Amino acid sequence: MKLCKIHKFGDITGYELGYGYVGKPYMTTIFYSIGNVIIDTGLSLARREVLEIVRDKKIDCILLTHHHEDHSGNVTAMMKAKQVPAYGHSKTIEKMRDGFNILMYQHVMWGKAEKANISPLPRMINTGEFSLIPIHAPGHSKDHTIFFEKNHGWLFCGDLYLGSKIKYCRADENLIDTLNSLRETLKLDFDSLFCAHNPREHNGHLALQMKLEFLENFCGEVGHLLSGGLSPGEIIKKMSHNEVRFVKMFTFGNVSFEQMVRKAIQYVHAKSGAS
Repeated sequence: MKLCKIHKFGDITGYELGYGYVGKPYMTTIFYSIGNVIIDTGLSLARREVLEIVRDKKIDCILLTHHHEDHSGNVTAMMKAKQVPAYGHSKTIEKMRDGFNILMYQHVMWGKAEKANISPLPRMINTGEFSLIPIHAPGHSKDHTIFFEKNHGWLFCGDLYLGSKIKYCRADENLIDTLNSLRETLKLDFDSLFCAHNPREHNGHLALQMKLEFLENFCGEVGHLLSGGLSPGEIIKKMSHNEVRFVKMFTFGNVSFEQMVRKAIQYVHAKSGAS
């Protein structure tokens, strides 16, 4: 079953798509339209729907927040259909140029992204009425980039937010970078948080602040257990009641609460080493 919803946020439109072989999709992804600019392109398993959405739309360019397949899945097809360039971080350019492997659960949920020739991001992207400033915000991925429209207080944050309280991490995420990116992003003046999975049209700054506080408290809890003499394995076992077991099983452990604990341990060790 495919899901397609349209979200209107004034001058911004979000297109939410997902794919499920049986029943509703487990997770959906939103790509955005602002002026004549598209931010992210959705999953390749919904390519027909994505291309239909943009068929009669005037598009000047595409921006990628990062290379993950639920964000870049249709960039090649959209560039070809609309004869427009796509822009991304230098690491996004490398990933899309060379291609990247994905795991079985990613094939099932989103499908593979095709290789693409992405161009370097300019210092500012002007849509005519709006101006977007790209800001590197790594952690979720090394190439993760957000786009800030300061005149309207809008932040297109890719996967930086996801939720004020999260229950798991990917194996390739870097929690140290994520916390630094959250702190830097919160120095910006914005109210609307256009997340690829969980948008907050209002009070977005507060929502992102709550996520930072949640992660800092989580790392503090893990640090307390470490200082009490527990090993990483014992901490994981002690906190395992928080594990979303279906997610861990479905992703073969690539996405799990256990990964989140391990990332927190790395953060605590790095922080103690720096002090």
